Amino acid sequence: MSMFGDSLDKAVQKTFTRPAPKSAGARMRYLVKRLGGTRAVAELLAVSQRQVERYVSGRAKHPRPDLAARLEREVRARWQPQIRAKARKRATTTGGIVIDTRARLGYTAPIGSTDQDRVRHLTVELPPQYAARLFDAQETGAGEDELRRIAADGLREVYFQDGGRRAGSLEEVRFTDVEHLEFDL
Repeated sequence: MSMFGDSLDKAVQKTFTRPAPKSAGARMRYLVKRLGGTRAVAELLAVSQRQVERYVSGRAKHPRPDLAARLEREVRARWQPQIRAKARKRATTTGGIVIDTRARLGYTAPIGSTDQDRVRHLTVELPPQYAARLFDAQETGAGEDELRRIAADGLREVYFQDGGRRAGSLEEVRFTDVEHLEFDL
């Protein structure tokens, strides 16, 4: 996935009320329960059905690093779906989303303005409509560039234009060379 998509996922995962299963056996059992059988889990993880059964029964305990990473990713993607939905709904209706970034930011404006790109470290609370746009784009499979553009639009409105109180002729914000990016709900 992308830096923006991963950061959005991590923000939602911070709202979990219980930790996800840690051991390979517990993770396999969770996936078997969620997906309804060992065959579906085997197809998801690209392993044999028999191997899934070994982890479920406890005969296998330590997966290869690549399988362990896939297993963790798939469990985290499915863990606490109701908590995940509530957090997204709260962010898209009332709470908004906080973006903390260190990146090169600049803007396109009329001649004579100081629109030079420079590295800035910003922590800005974006309104709920930008949280909704980000989550909707992520769900529809938008790429890194689309998510970056939505975040740049939010930064333009909140940071550069201060909700319409300044820089009214600002046209476009350039959001490049992202060194750090973190979202919080």
